[in-house]
Amino acid sequence: MKRLFTLCATLSLSFASTGWAQDVPAEYQQVLTTLGKQGDYKANVLKVNIPRSDLNVTVANVKTPTPFGFGGWVAMTKGTGAMDVMMGDLVLTQDEVNPVMSALLDNGIDVTAVHNHFFWEEPRVFYMHVHGHGKPADLARKVKPALDLIGKGTSRPPAPTAPAAAPPPTIDTAKIAQIVGTQGEQTGAVYKITIGRDDLKLTEMGAPINARMGLNTWAAFVGTNDKAAVAGDVAMLASEVQPVLRTLRKNGIDVVAIHHHMTGTQPTIYFLHYWGTGPAEQLATAFKAALGELGKTAKTTAAKH
Repeated sequence: MKRLFTLCATLSLSFASTGWAQDVPAEYQQVLTTLGKQGDYKANVLKVNIPRSDLNVTVANVKTPTPFGFGGWVAMTKGTGAMDVMMGDLVLTQDEVNPVMSALLDNGIDVTAVHNHFFWEEPRVFYMHVHGHGKPADLARKVKPALDLIGKGTSRPPAPTAPAAAPPPTIDTAKIAQIVGTQGEQTGAVYKITIGRDDLKLTEMGAPINARMGLNTWAAFVGTNDKAAVAGDVAMLASEVQPVLRTLRKNGIDVVAIHHHMTGTQPTIYFLHYWGTGPAEQLATAFKAALGELGKTAKTTAAKH
């Protein structure tokens, strides 16, 4: 009976996942082929994965797997006038930043931000946000020269020929999800919770800028229940920045960076990157407290009506 229940549960999850995913349109299949990358199509967004699995990164001497915050991406979605909007976040070593930037600019792709997400990381890692409009095939052709430069640097430590298998998760992820109030996804040793900011109703060229296009808040957990690390990103309105800052610091979480990822948006969106270590439940509670500072304006307005 137990085996039958497990099988049924597995099938249910499989069907649910299949129902959420969408077939990749032919023009987006061509994008993946042109770039030579893998990706998926959900919520009307093609997301192309550019993970830096070639890097072995430590943060404050803590080993951090690729899904902890080193997975680059570009995403496309339909706008008005048969044009796509493309946004992305490329994970680069310091020797890659300027060659990749030149390749983007020379091919008509905008660079909207370059910044750090961590302190004390080895090797140094930077994040470059990109933006473009056009037909999917043209955007793929324009961004490909830059993507082809990633991982080709000579000053990086060599990647291992056979990466070790990720250890089984040792964090009580059900407890973390209960504290935060949102389920996450397990990738190897990393448990990541992503929460969109659909309340902001951000659009560009008629295309909704949703969580898969980069408008989201997230937290990634790794380690054990007693000794864990968390890193993440909080998407905020200007009025939310200071309350979130105060909340994170009061909960012992280090703030690493505050900046924008996109230019020309209305309203302006700010992104805050953070890092912390400690018991997993304590870190989840800190993240939940920061979430509590988001969307208060909308909630207050709704309460008055």
